[in-house]
Amino acid sequence: MSSTVSNAVSNAVSNAVSSKKRGRTMARRTSTVSVALAALLLVAGCGSDAGSGAGSGAVPEGWGTLKTPAVTVAHPAAFEAQSAGERSKYNAAAATLSDESGTIGMITVQLDFTDADSVEEAAIGAEAGVALGSTLGKQEEIQVAGPDGGEEARQVNFEFTQKDSGTDAGAGTPGGALDPKAGTRVEGVIIAGLDADDKTYAVRIDVVKGKLSKGDLRKIIDSITVN
Repeated sequence: MSSTVSNAVSNAVSNAVSSKKRGRTMARRTSTVSVALAALLLVAGCGSDAGSGAGSGAVPEGWGTLKTPAVTVAHPAAFEAQSAGERSKYNAAAATLSDESGTIGMITVQLDFTDADSVEEAAIGAEAGVALGSTLGKQEEIQVAGPDGGEEARQVNFEFTQKDSGTDAGAGTPGGALDPKAGTRVEGVIIAGLDADDKTYAVRIDVVKGKLSKGDLRKIIDSITVN
């Protein structure tokens, strides 16, 4: 809570306590102070998740998009979308980030990749594709944009150390791999859920640590839209 809000709350309480009037006047003032405190706490966002967890579906200016029948996601201009012939058969859409060392980042969209009756099960199925030995975080409840407002989804964060380059190394996403040298730390995020037909989808971002800003990662996640 900010110092301005804190001071306002303290002043409101102090004024109420110092009042010597009794009866209905005091009751009315106490009620007024309670309403004021509630309003101040609401504005401050104290004890709540205000402003988090809901994706806007917006595509930042200058960014590209990966469009599939079920899900759309934006990607920074530095990522290059793969054609149907370039990407793995497991991916409905994909975009890669490259430098002189090769592919250092990848965004993929997978559709109907496992049977699931819930968002949680969809996330568990997506987690199965994370390389062995990875540090896997807990599922976080979030919302992504949908045709009728927010859609329930799960976010899973993970990290792993690159063992080798190439598709046989178990690195990167299923059906795709990153190319950094062995020992490189890679960060990843999976957003998984069910589409409008209750089929699974997963948007996954794998990037060499430090090569994608937290701000851009947030924008990618916020752009996810279930069609």
